[in-house]
Amino acid sequence: MRVSTRVEYGLIALTDIALHGGSGQSVSGPEIAARQNISNKYLEHILLLLRQAGFIKAQKGLRGGYTLSRPAEEIILSDVLNALDQNILADMGEENEEGELRTVINKCFWSRINSNLNQYTDNLNLGDFANGCRNSFSDKWDLYVI
Repeated sequence: MRVSTRVEYGLIALTDIALHGGSGQSVSGPEIAARQNISNKYLEHILLLLRQAGFIKAQKGLRGGYTLSRPAEEIILSDVLNALDQNILADMGEENEEGELRTVINKCFWSRINSNLNQYTDNLNLGDFANGCRNSFSDKWDLYVI
């Protein structure tokens, strides 16, 4: 399944802020862009969408940047995905012609996938997601030697 770069980068940016913005520290857009190899200009557009949706707050000044607007455990991933792309979790429309193969496939296959994706993202918060990401790559960091 392919999602738009807006959704992909939005989830990456929000997770980066959750991981690197501990204790209320702000994380700058250029820091995120450099760490995640994302164009800073495009990232700023995505961060604006996340701010407008109420997931992050912007801080101005020398130590400015972005922080989560509420605890990561209160940010539900389905809300994030819907804020970035209103079609990604949308229910498939019902076809009018009964018995048409397209209708059967949509009902039997795509509707089930969509239902599972909705259920998964409705029950996953950013805190659990970020911790899962941290655990997935922390093993590789343990092997890093200077």
